[in-house]
Amino acid sequence: MHYKAEFEALLSRTVALSNEVVGCDVLNSGEIVTPFTAAAEQQTECFTGIPINKGITAREKLLRPAICESANPRMNRQVQQINQTALRLLNGLIDLKERILSNVLSCRMFTMNYPLLLEHILREAKLYREYVCCLENDGDLDPQAMGRMEQFWNQIMMEHALFIRGLLDPSENELIETADSFANDFNTLLARARVVQDKTIVRKESLLETQQFRDFKEAGVKGIEECRIRSIILPLLADHVLREANHYIRLLCE
Repeated sequence: MHYKAEFEALLSRTVALSNEVVGCDVLNSGEIVTPFTAAAEQQTECFTGIPINKGITAREKLLRPAICESANPRMNRQVQQINQTALRLLNGLIDLKERILSNVLSCRMFTMNYPLLLEHILREAKLYREYVCCLENDGDLDPQAMGRMEQFWNQIMMEHALFIRGLLDPSENELIETADSFANDFNTLLARARVVQDKTIVRKESLLETQQFRDFKEAGVKGIEECRIRSIILPLLADHVLREANHYIRLLCE
């Protein structure tokens, strides 16, 4: 609960600084909040008993886009403080995740989470740390890191499909088959990216595939919130993977 509370506080501080700072493309992408997020938080809090600061999402919905690009020394200092806090928390959280994964793989700990899911969230945390380090070092993202973006997110999307397949009730045959199909498609894109010279072709294919997967995830969130899909997927997890698909689509469209 320590890291949940700390990252929740960090997110709250970040949202407080974001009004009229974040671009329209980000605010309109659906990567910050979706039409399902508020209900997903309410349901997940009810199911798990874990308190969620739903006021953060309410504030995110009210964010207005950037009105200028002029540098603000005070804002720069505040962002640097947020980045430093994020790095400190990420270092601790990554260490915790690595220890949990090691214990699970050596049969010293049991969890209902797939080992692949533990590796998945560990890779995401490390990418987040890499981005923050780049911003702190020279104020921009490493072009080489951005070059690996598509490969990274295609793997994330593939694993999302695998997790969805494994968390659906065995009776949901059609949804399981669709999730399996998306997993195979993203696996094919990963293989193609290693051999195709013209990366723009793979990028177009990735965009189309992710848009279709986004639509599948969106229908899934709605079905889970309305109790029409049999699964062991928490509503907030379903909304989370939808927001990640929206994030990847925005990156592909840049």
